[in-house]
Amino acid sequence: MKNKFLATLLTGAVLTATILSGCQGNNGKAASGTVSGGENSASTSENATQKKLKIGVTVQSLNNPVWAGDCATMKQLAEADGNTLTYMSCDDTSSKQISQIENFISSKCDAIMVNPSDPNAIENVCKQARDAGIKVFCWDNTMKNTDINWVIDNNKLGYMIGEQAAGFIQDKFKDGKCEVAVLDYPQTAILLEREKGIMSALKEKAPNAKVVAQQPSIDASQGLNAMETILQAHPNVKVVCCIGGGGAVGANEAFKASKKISADVGIFAADATNEELAAMLAGEANRMSVMVTGTPEVQAQAVYKMLVQLGEGQKFESQNIYRDMFPVTAENAKQYYKP
Repeated sequence: MKNKFLATLLTGAVLTATILSGCQGNNGKAASGTVSGGENSASTSENATQKKLKIGVTVQSLNNPVWAGDCATMKQLAEADGNTLTYMSCDDTSSKQISQIENFISSKCDAIMVNPSDPNAIENVCKQARDAGIKVFCWDNTMKNTDINWVIDNNKLGYMIGEQAAGFIQDKFKDGKCEVAVLDYPQTAILLEREKGIMSALKEKAPNAKVVAQQPSIDASQGLNAMETILQAHPNVKVVCCIGGGGAVGANEAFKASKKISADVGIFAADATNEELAAMLAGEANRMSVMVTGTPEVQAQAVYKMLVQLGEGQKFESQNIYRDMFPVTAENAKQYYKP
């Protein structure tokens, strides 16, 4: 089971690499107070600018299916409008991300989108970009040297994950007593905030539950390995809280492989990836995932539209734009799932 799952992940990685090599040369909600990304068209041609735009995108990792899907969709939207969008992964390495942004500056991009490995590390190079007249869009962090920060209240998001898990615990276990594991990622500041929110909600809403293990997991492969290790050491773990959908998908695979999925086993996370939704609808261990803004397609449409607006010189009322969040469960997953 594990070899088959990892082979699937490797296939995805190869496809991502293919996309990258080429790029180098619905339903859902839109962010509150920004633009709607709900168009089903592959183009935003009604907003296309006469001047063709050059956009650079650098993200933490393309091993994460959310980022890989969003970037591929944004590239398709740009090409449909006659614009150029180049995206790449910094592999969670600040020095590499700085070099990528410097290359975007040298190539005279009109707009740059960053998903920072470390926001403090790239502040200076983002200032250089803005000094050169390039608009800078930050996805996920509140930075100083940007034109837009498209952000999440990560403590609130984590609290929502923990709160949903706590409700499940109180419903399924006598006196709310059960063993819990948390798949976190403290290496990244915003995900550490998400973890803190999870822990606060569990403490407040399920005080008799016991967190017996915590391991970092940012993608499905890490989630699978971490959950296998946890289940070996703590076979009675029933509930798992994950900071993201990658870890949640891997954790579900670990429960399936160990034949431990039952009505009182639940995984709670964020991202609401297609893989998580499929597991929910199949009655597997994934019980809830917080969707932010909407499906990956909706997110990509919203971000691309804002990048075009920035490239055209349009102004926004606020530098910090906070995104909507809502829980997705088996009851409403079908409207967001794409077979």
